[in-house]
Amino acid sequence: MPLTEETLYQIALAKTVHIGPSIGRTLLDEYGSAREVFKAPKKELVKISKITERIVNNLADNVALKRAEQELKFIEKHDIQVHFISDREYPRRLKFCKDAPLCIFTKGLMDLNAEKMVAVVGTRKATPYGKEQTEKIVSELAQHNVTIISGLAFGIDITAHRTAQENNLQTAAVLAHGLDRIYPREHTQTAKRMLENGGLITDYWSGTNPDMGNFPERNRIIAGLCDATLVMESRLQGGSLITGKLAFKYNRDVFAFPGKSTDNNSRGCNFLIKSHQAALIEDVKDIEYQMGWEKSKKKKKVQKKLFVELSEEEQSILDLLKDKKLAVDEIGLELNKSSSQISTHLFNLEMNGLIKSLPGKMYQLN
Repeated sequence: MPLTEETLYQIALAKTVHIGPSIGRTLLDEYGSAREVFKAPKKELVKISKITERIVNNLADNVALKRAEQELKFIEKHDIQVHFISDREYPRRLKFCKDAPLCIFTKGLMDLNAEKMVAVVGTRKATPYGKEQTEKIVSELAQHNVTIISGLAFGIDITAHRTAQENNLQTAAVLAHGLDRIYPREHTQTAKRMLENGGLITDYWSGTNPDMGNFPERNRIIAGLCDATLVMESRLQGGSLITGKLAFKYNRDVFAFPGKSTDNNSRGCNFLIKSHQAALIEDVKDIEYQMGWEKSKKKKKVQKKLFVELSEEEQSILDLLKDKKLAVDEIGLELNKSSSQISTHLFNLEMNGLIKSLPGKMYQLN
């Protein structure tokens, strides 16, 4: 997206104190653009639900705008892309997460809406077995041309990134700091290679340090960007466990490798499986089956039934799918229904041969 005056206001809105994703979206729905939010009269703003006087004052004091001007100079100098939540190029999977950041910054050559996107996460203190399984899974996923997303950390993350690069897969790292640095520094060369086939992603401004609290927060982006999350090894309190739980919350597929009950690095994975938040996997075939990526098996063609009696919601779904493929979240947003409500109608339509499911919980007309 070319940088415009609106970009400045978008960056400022995303970082105005006390304005998070929910309130930000409310303001955008009301005024249509970030610029109009900042230009809105105080007396109008305070009438909007959840907009406090403190928020109105923060918009009026121009602190965020002045800081955004500095950030825009950094963005232009370093060839960084800005993706605002109302932009067409904003990651569509992430957009349907309620806590998705209003604005993200990326550097590199990547498709944020690639057909197949998988997060591979795990402990920083990975065992040789965990690293070996990560290399094996990522290498075998190469046949499906997936994009690998992770967090550039030691252990499982960096193993996933480097294996993706060895197999010429697009890979991107979601950072817990600004794009003016790489953390950890030991992974700088891997990060630079990503810029050629993948890239770096963050919602933090330049100058932001990799503080401890930023890492759990950035995990929502890792989970939200992807169709599926693979937890390779995780302790019960690990950041990768947070990512797996978030992916489950977002109604995405979650997979975990089981391990010994006495193994600290497996307790997080075992917990996800035991609590039905993740599917147990032993090899790539389990992922292929769950995601519908099996190449060898031909799907049995469902005979389309004639004169099917449809509910109002089911007819609305068919109308939405007339000219395009849509994800469950997208259909739910259009019809103002939850994913669980939509899933029942999608199942009925699929059984009647009217629609078919695609990888990544996408649907199209049959």
